[in-house]
Amino acid sequence: MPTIFLSEVNNKMQDYNKFKEEIIAFSKTIGIDKIGFAAATPFTELKNRLIRQQELGFQSGFEEPDIEKRTNPALLMEKPRSIISIALAYPAKMKIRVESKRGERRGIFCRASWGLDYHDIIRDRLQKLEEFILSKVPDARLKSMVDTGELSDRAVAVRAGIGWSGKNCAVITPEYGSYVYIGEMITSLPFTPDSQVEDMCGSCTKCLDACPTGALVQGGQINAQRCISFLTQTKGLIPEEFREKIGNRLYGCDSCQTSCPYNKGINFSFHKEMEPEPEIAKPLLKPILKLSNREFKLKFGHVSGSWRGKKPIQRNAIIALAHFKDETAVQDLIDVLENEASPVTKGTAAWALGKIGGQTAYNALKKAKKSETAPEVIQEINKGLALIDQN
Repeated sequence: MPTIFLSEVNNKMQDYNKFKEEIIAFSKTIGIDKIGFAAATPFTELKNRLIRQQELGFQSGFEEPDIEKRTNPALLMEKPRSIISIALAYPAKMKIRVESKRGERRGIFCRASWGLDYHDIIRDRLQKLEEFILSKVPDARLKSMVDTGELSDRAVAVRAGIGWSGKNCAVITPEYGSYVYIGEMITSLPFTPDSQVEDMCGSCTKCLDACPTGALVQGGQINAQRCISFLTQTKGLIPEEFREKIGNRLYGCDSCQTSCPYNKGINFSFHKEMEPEPEIAKPLLKPILKLSNREFKLKFGHVSGSWRGKKPIQRNAIIALAHFKDETAVQDLIDVLENEASPVTKGTAAWALGKIGGQTAYNALKKAKKSETAPEVIQEINKGLALIDQN
């Protein structure tokens, strides 16, 4: 290669390295807590893992179905040269606590659904980053995405040095633990990749031990079909083996994060829009059963946990009332059983009445059985009656 050409290449690389530092500095001014740069080559190892997950039936069904798109940036943008990964730390504790008590039981949204929907927050930061890059390099090609995009956010973040992939399948950062939202931007610019972070999980298995349903098959492998976070987002009847384990969770599950030593004692309140509203993050359960679609959107529409709509949250609230054996909720559940149109909601209410028990619940179930026509509801009524008969 001619000396002059080599010199031009070196100068260009020095320019891009300088620009990379400018991007890092700018990212701090717009509320990005950590940023990393990765090569845009295919994620071959990830592809093999995803194929195996698919063969085992361990996928959730919410992810991009095309494994090639999830692992090959070149299918998402022509001639990609690098990927920028960003991370924002979110709070792990509520500043104002609200207590669940007899007659006023509460459910809980996972920490990733506290504050404004993180998709909007991450997109805002990525858009500002795009605008900055294009102001310096107008012909740059960029494609940004959050976890609803094709690429695997976690694989990109690990390659970019944001953190390592923990045994709980979350990205664990040295600075913020796993309480981070992540997003990425594919670029046509040849930034120098950052070094990956050393995996620090070692022999620890606390997250595997803490998983309520055994969804963490082994370190770094999850059966999403058993994951409570996934189950709370489904729209059908929750399999009975998981209902007790869901407890009072309305959306998501934090067990594999709260058990992680790297998350112990940390709490970051860097972003006001991420701060939890106690009555939203830990709401009263019984009022949820009476919400119209409009009321649900007004109250919960701004949080990420609302994305599947009202029905899954109501179903989960019913399971939570059964978990607490809240006798004050019996009439509310009877109202659901008698007036609700959704077989899933009605069936869950029938089962919950059986879990709570008592003569009033028993009479309501016997009455409902005479008029009910939906097979799945009748099955749940029978389960409820059997539960009361056992006690």
